[in-house]
Amino acid sequence: MKRIRKFTTLIMLVMPIWFFSCDVDKTQQGEMPEVDVDVEEGEMPEYDVDWMNVDVATTTKTVEVPKVTVVMEEEEVEVPVVNVNMPDDSANVERTIRVETEVSDEMRKVDIKELYATENRIYVIAELERTGEQLQDQTVRVSDQVVINAPEDLIVTHYIIGEKPDRVFNDDYNYIASRNEISDKLQGGKTIYSD
Repeated sequence: MKRIRKFTTLIMLVMPIWFFSCDVDKTQQGEMPEVDVDVEEGEMPEYDVDWMNVDVATTTKTVEVPKVTVVMEEEEVEVPVVNVNMPDDSANVERTIRVETEVSDEMRKVDIKELYATENRIYVIAELERTGEQLQDQTVRVSDQVVINAPEDLIVTHYIIGEKPDRVFNDDYNYIASRNEISDKLQGGKTIYSD
């Protein structure tokens, strides 16, 4: 009799731990043994214990992944140099005006066609053209540059005539369909370089 009480007490202490740590479904009724002077065999209940359920799936997210960029080799080339002399004899500083575009589907070439000066601004007008050469899975940066000697406080604004390639790198420039889109900005100014 003492053994049955100890066993029952042990079960009652262990069962709350099961109930808090897992999902327990009773699958069969149980019966306590009948206690008489003679102890008859009883049957303990059976339990189906389900532990933590884990599902692994996938979802689609847009993330930045590294892409191969073809590094352009340095080469000595003739670069135009433009000297800008202001009427107030402002000190000139040498500056490199560069237009650089990153392309990945079809090769393009970029050329600075014109520098246009207004009172305190230089407008860089470049043109981006497709060459027809397919790049497969490569990414290439194409560029053109002009060196100017001009006052340091001149503001430089870049415009590229052509279709903007779908690359984050290209967000630094203004892409336009034609020069006519900015003709009002160029009024009263002067062409200081033309290719």
